[in-house]
Amino acid sequence: MNTPAKAAGPINIEPALTALAAALHGEGPAVELSIGGDGALVVGHLETPGCDDAVAVVRTSGSTGAPKATVLTVESLAASSMATALALKGEGQWLLALPVQYVAGIQVLVRSLFAGTRPWVMDMSQGFTPEAFTAAAQELTDKIRFTSLVPTQLQRLLDEPSPETLAALRRFNAVLLGGAPAPASLLAAAREAGVRVITTYGSAESCGGCVYDGFPLEGVSVRVEEDGRILLGGDTIAAGYLESPESTDTFFEEDGVRWYRTSDLGSIDDDGRLTVLGRADDVIITGGVKVSAAHVQEELEKSDGVAAAFVAGVPSAEWGQAVAAYIALADPAPDAAVVLEQHWHRTMGVLAPKTVLAASGLLMLANGKPDRLAMTAELKARHQGK
Repeated sequence: MNTPAKAAGPINIEPALTALAAALHGEGPAVELSIGGDGALVVGHLETPGCDDAVAVVRTSGSTGAPKATVLTVESLAASSMATALALKGEGQWLLALPVQYVAGIQVLVRSLFAGTRPWVMDMSQGFTPEAFTAAAQELTDKIRFTSLVPTQLQRLLDEPSPETLAALRRFNAVLLGGAPAPASLLAAAREAGVRVITTYGSAESCGGCVYDGFPLEGVSVRVEEDGRILLGGDTIAAGYLESPESTDTFFEEDGVRWYRTSDLGSIDDDGRLTVLGRADDVIITGGVKVSAAHVQEELEKSDGVAAAFVAGVPSAEWGQAVAAYIALADPAPDAAVVLEQHWHRTMGVLAPKTVLAASGLLMLANGKPDRLAMTAELKARHQGK
């Protein structure tokens, strides 16, 4: 059986824009976007029982489990688009540099429709490359320009950038950066290069990023429960999941406000700034000691030679759970991982990973997020083999 070759060039978003515009005006069914085996955009239409104003059905990334079909309505998308424009101090032209089937990608199309501007699509048939990004950015004609990226993409653009790439990045009024935590070193490098970066926090269930640089957008509420779980509320919250629209554990109403209970832990300081501390399920209990995987990851990424890290707990007969790390090495030297592992055992104590798997890069999903499930599975297998 032959696998169809992927079409060269950027995807054709015209059918998606037409279908989304019809749904926004109440003249068409809800839209679900996907990419076919030939690399072409597929526009699907779904029935959404009990939700007559549904515009789009967006699958969650599936980084921690089976993807869920999130139903986004006219109200939630309009509220998100308006709040985004207020935060960015204007509407403008967007560059689509993320997979269109996920919420950050589909929001580029929706914001463009609300703004009456023409989005430009980057050619990702050969993957994300600085050359393709630069070429696409140079095609934008509006004086106000925006794009959304994930940290791995921005890192790639800033690693030995060409003058053309830097010039293209600097022309954006804002580069929204989300999908995964952004290392402080990356943010510092971007700002030193003159790139206007705004970190975003949110998910498909909140119509994408609804907290910018730690502060909620207009009309968005944020609070933290006693157990540290982050709750997002307001008009940007989705109608629910297509498979379980009445789920009250994840979505609920309180005093006329719709809330979404996230899977993340956080804190809010006296100025109202939200800090995301990690996932609620990333606490590792090893030898009776509670360890934050996010904190260990942060410590590992401070080490010279570590470009990125992912930390998880794996089953251990001796410890109950053992700290394990999947690391992306900046230094390909054969003994680099061994030297790092020895250093961590000397300096980090109980936080030091007992199993380390080194590679040239982290395993990633199509939307640029770390593939937590795949890396955890490899770490479990590696630890069992010790």
